Amino acid sequence: MSANTNNPDFQLGEVFNVKNKVALVTGGGSGIGLMCTQALAVNGAKVYIVGRTKEKLDQVVKVHGQNIAGEIIPIVGDVTDKDGVEKLVKEIESREKCLCILINNAGIAAGKTTPDGENAEEMKKNLFGPTTVNEWTDVYSTNVVGPYLMTTAFLPLLQKATDHQHGYSGCVINITSISGHVRISQGHFSYNASKGAAVHLNKMLAAEIAKAGLKIRVNSIAPGVFPSEMTTQDSDDQTQKSSMPKEAKGELPAGRPGNDRDMAAAVLFAASCQYLNGQEIPVDGGYLIQVGR
Repeated sequence: MSANTNNPDFQLGEVFNVKNKVALVTGGGSGIGLMCTQALAVNGAKVYIVGRTKEKLDQVVKVHGQNIAGEIIPIVGDVTDKDGVEKLVKEIESREKCLCILINNAGIAAGKTTPDGENAEEMKKNLFGPTTVNEWTDVYSTNVVGPYLMTTAFLPLLQKATDHQHGYSGCVINITSISGHVRISQGHFSYNASKGAAVHLNKMLAAEIAKAGLKIRVNSIAPGVFPSEMTTQDSDDQTQKSSMPKEAKGELPAGRPGNDRDMAAAVLFAASCQYLNGQEIPVDGGYLIQVGR
C-alpha cells in the first residue's frame, strides 16, 4: 500500500493558482500593466483594467482578451483623485463580492534633468532652471498618492476576499522601480524620488494593515528596464505593446531588457504565495548588483 502524498499540491496550476480570482490593474492597458493583466487573465483571473483612455483599453480587450481562460474588462478611471477612486470602488462593488488582487501600476515620469556641471553655477542652471513644482507634484500624485488612495479605499473589498476564500488572502501588489533604490538620479530626480517614496509606502501599508489585524498581504515588484511607453516613448497601436531590442541593455548581467514572461513570473508569485507579505521583489536582470543601492 503506497503512502499518502501531497504531490498534487506542487503542480504549477496549484502553486500559482489565480483561477477565478478577481483582480484590478491600474494602468493595465500598456507596458508593465498589460504584462500583469495578461499574466492573470490568461491563467483564469477576471481582470479589470483601469486607464484614462477608453480606446486603448478597448483595444487591449479586442487583441488580448480573446480565447483565454479568464477575462479582461475595461474601466475608464482616474486613480489620482479621491472621487475617481471612490467611483472605482463603487463600480467593483456593484459587480463583485470581493477584490482578490489589486495591482497599483499606473505611473508617470517627467522630462530628464542633467546633473552635469563643471561648477556650482552650471549645476544650478541644469537642475534648478528647467524644473517646475508642477512636475514634482504631478509625478508624486500618480506614483505615490495614487497607490495610497487605491489601497486604502479597497481595503474592505480586499478583506472580503480573505473572508470568502479558505486559505487565500486578498493582496496588493505595488509596482515600484529599481529607480527607488539606486543612489544615482538617472536624470529623473522627481521620478526616482517618487519611487523611493513608493518603496517606503509599501512597507508602511503592509505594517499598518497587518498591525490592524487585517489579513491582506501587501508586496511590491521593483522592475528594472522593461519595454513600455515610459522607456521607449511609444507602443504599437494594435497590440499596445512596446518593444526594445535585446542589445539595448546588453551591459546588464542578464544581457537584455526584461520581457513579458519575466514580469508574469513575478506577478504570479506575488499574487499566489500566501506567506509573502511586506516584501519587495526586484526584477531587474541584475541591475542593482551592478550599480549598487
